[in-house]
Amino acid sequence: MTIRRFAKAVLALPLVLMASGPAPAAMQEMGKAPAEDVWQPAKTPPGGTSWKTLEATRLNDRTDPQTRIIYTKPGFPPAIKALAGKQIKVAGWMMPLENGARQKHFVLLGYPPGCPFHMHALPNQFIEVYAAVPVSVDEMNPTVITGTLELTGQDESGIFYRLRNARPG
Repeated sequence: MTIRRFAKAVLALPLVLMASGPAPAAMQEMGKAPAEDVWQPAKTPPGGTSWKTLEATRLNDRTDPQTRIIYTKPGFPPAIKALAGKQIKVAGWMMPLENGARQKHFVLLGYPPGCPFHMHALPNQFIEVYAAVPVSVDEMNPTVITGTLELTGQDESGIFYRLRNARPG
C-alpha cells in the first residue's frame, strides 16, 4: 500500500464512523444498549402539571433578515391558556440566576441540564420563577414548585412561562 492510499484510508475512517452514528455509552462498554431514552423530563408531582402539557406550546420562529437572529413567539394551545393566572405545581431542575444557596429568581428546567455553560432547553421546556420565599438550591435533583402561571413571550423574548409568588412544593 502506498503512503497516499494509506493516508486516504486513514482520512476516510472518521467519515465512515460519523456516518454510522455515535455508539451509546453502554455499547462502548460492551454492554446492552439502553431500552429507553434516558433524557426524560422531571416526573409530574401529584396534582401537578406535566412537561408534556407545557411542551405542547408551538414555537413560531422568524428570522430577522438583517441580523439573522431567530425570534420566537408562543402558540399556546387551549389546555395551556386554561392554566393562565392559575396556581400550578411543576417539578424540574433548578438553574440559579443569583449567587447563594437559596434563590428567589431562577429558571426551572423540564429536563436535566447537560452542561452548565450551554442550556439546551427550548422556550416550552423551562419556566422563569419568581419565588415569594427563598428556595434551597438543589441542582442535582428535581425541585417541586407551586406558583401562579403567567403566559409570556409575545414580545419574542424567548420566555413563554413565568411562575409568580412561587413556593417550594
